[in-house]
Amino acid sequence: MKLVRWVVFILVALLFNFPIIATIATSLKTNADIYASPPLWIFTPTLQHYQAVVSDQTVNFPRFLVNSVVIALLGTTFALVLAFPAAYGIVRFGIGKRFLLPIVTNLRTIPLIIFAIPFYLMFQLLGLLDSRVGLALIACLINLPLALVTLVGFIQDFPLEIDEAARVDGATTWQVLWRVLLPLSSGVVASVAILSFIYSWNEFLFGLILTTQNATPVTVGATLFITSWGVKWGQIAAAMTLSALPPALLGALSYRYLAKALTSGAVKG
Repeated sequence: MKLVRWVVFILVALLFNFPIIATIATSLKTNADIYASPPLWIFTPTLQHYQAVVSDQTVNFPRFLVNSVVIALLGTTFALVLAFPAAYGIVRFGIGKRFLLPIVTNLRTIPLIIFAIPFYLMFQLLGLLDSRVGLALIACLINLPLALVTLVGFIQDFPLEIDEAARVDGATTWQVLWRVLLPLSSGVVASVAILSFIYSWNEFLFGLILTTQNATPVTVGATLFITSWGVKWGQIAAAMTLSALPPALLGALSYRYLAKALTSGAVKG
């Protein structure tokens, strides 16, 4: 019975991950193997497409990787810096509980394409087009609902007595927030940071609309191997595989930690 479960599990995993497996396989084939009919599943792997992606001076794929790292880190940091005190104010003082929290959380239900033209015009006016800071602000806005809802849920379960004990010792509101609450909520903050980084890394729409060269993220850069002379399938597959590695590895290494952090409180008793 156990063997049957494992067989079913493997088959389902292969079925759902078939596009990913096909992309990785394509990135390891020669051009002749890629265009072979019927498709070859047994072939001699090669890294020529990865070498071409990294060394292609007309595309500069390594720069796209650096852009994505900077944008994701900045976007995650901005979201946490805004969401953490906002969540504390909502829970402890009721500031914006009736209006701010519902408005921010409902932003995730609105298609992002609606904001494309307003953001483009705004960024053009502020000189933020094709800039890492501009895309980081977009990533911050995208991640704010997740960060705010998660932190509000955590702080609601956080014992008020700890705040009161700190105030008895002379701590101000900001000291309670940053010196007491933040260290105790390191687990949930880390989980929000990881998820926000992954979401920021995978952003494509605004990277395509708001960048041209300097701040192009890796998700958009992978499409530049589609040229007027044809589609470089091997290099596209290699670029997609390289761009998917950081979030995939981050998610695989932290999924247990994420589940534990998102469901645990600061105090157990």
